[in-house]
Amino acid sequence: MNFADSEIVGAILTKEHYTITKDIDQADYILINTCAIRDNAEQRIRKRLHELKALQRQRQWVKIGILGCMAERLQKQLMEEEDNVSFIVGPDAYRKLPDMLAHIHDGEKLAETLLSDSETYADIDPVRYDTNGISAYISIMRGCQNYCAYCVVPYTRGRERSRDPQTIVHEARELFEKGYREVTLLGQNVNSYRWHSENGDVGFPELMAMVADVNPLLRVRFATSHPKDLSDELLQVMARYDNICKCIHLPVQSGSERMLKLMNRRYTPEWYLNRIDAIRHYLPDCSITTDVIAGFCGETEEDHQATLEMFRKVRYDYAYMFKFSMRPNTYAEKHMQDDVPDVVKTRRLEEIIALQGEIALENNKKEVGKTFEVLIEGVSHRSEQQLFGRNSQNKVIVFDRGDMKPGQYVNVRVVRCTSATLIGEVEK
Repeated sequence: MNFADSEIVGAILTKEHYTITKDIDQADYILINTCAIRDNAEQRIRKRLHELKALQRQRQWVKIGILGCMAERLQKQLMEEEDNVSFIVGPDAYRKLPDMLAHIHDGEKLAETLLSDSETYADIDPVRYDTNGISAYISIMRGCQNYCAYCVVPYTRGRERSRDPQTIVHEARELFEKGYREVTLLGQNVNSYRWHSENGDVGFPELMAMVADVNPLLRVRFATSHPKDLSDELLQVMARYDNICKCIHLPVQSGSERMLKLMNRRYTPEWYLNRIDAIRHYLPDCSITTDVIAGFCGETEEDHQATLEMFRKVRYDYAYMFKFSMRPNTYAEKHMQDDVPDVVKTRRLEEIIALQGEIALENNKKEVGKTFEVLIEGVSHRSEQQLFGRNSQNKVIVFDRGDMKPGQYVNVRVVRCTSATLIGEVEK
């Protein structure tokens, strides 16, 4: 979401004759787009601001701005504590950036962080920068109103609002015509997407079909799904279209019913496993990935074991695994105690990581000998003699370069693997 937002900011400023530079020594303005989901992300921003002071001593006219969720959450603190920050702009105020930059003066600090009930930036054609020219993000909705106990997003991005589906299809079509071959539809909870109009409502399953119909050579992905909203209708649409990728990111957060209730996730482990069964029924070859939090408020060893058992049952292909960090202004911060010792959080997280590593390797071993259609994305980081791409299941496959190039589809047979990567040979 932050990357997609940065492309929107780039488009707004480019239209006003600003130019994006990859050379920081050429920059007159440095805009840092921030995340507030975890404390570690905020600490990295603080460190980056400190590092930039040396640049500002050499080039005193350079002005730094903080954008996004951290700007929304910490406007007052940033103004008071970070003396080298000149402007602060929340995620719904990017249109005001050109005017702010035009009127800011030395020593002055400007801020605009009001949230909107309607802003979706639907009319903005994002600037696609620093991409491979093959894959692109399309933001289809903004905000969230699930109010999970640990999450700050509803307070930093506001309530849910969806984009006009025609603007989304238009953006996907333009990307395909420019040579892109894969789009990822983005939202805090994409499967709660809904557009109301006089011609009838469009839900997420219908939107997925509309985007898939742009061209059969355009792959379509999406992130992120909330388990409570994952419908059979969506799974049926995914099964019907070959160019809708067979991968679903379905955050579980915990395998314990007690913890899910405390987290306000609004589903039970039984409901979650029912959704897993539905995925396996409609999409037998679908990969499933997840998010999980170790050490949420009040988590017991029994709760932790329930999470490990969930991993054993589902057998995720990949997982984003984190220790719980209390976020200010959330329900948990106001009503709960962060009472799991850090050493216990760390040990539980390590156990989850170790188990997931074993499962991912076992899953990948099952892919050896299979042939997949791969969309080539670029040159391998380890060798210029190899290319890499992903299959429909979002698994990275590395293979010899030959005379192929990014943007092509090739059939690759998997010959070996690691827990993170498949290694293959191109079939002639």
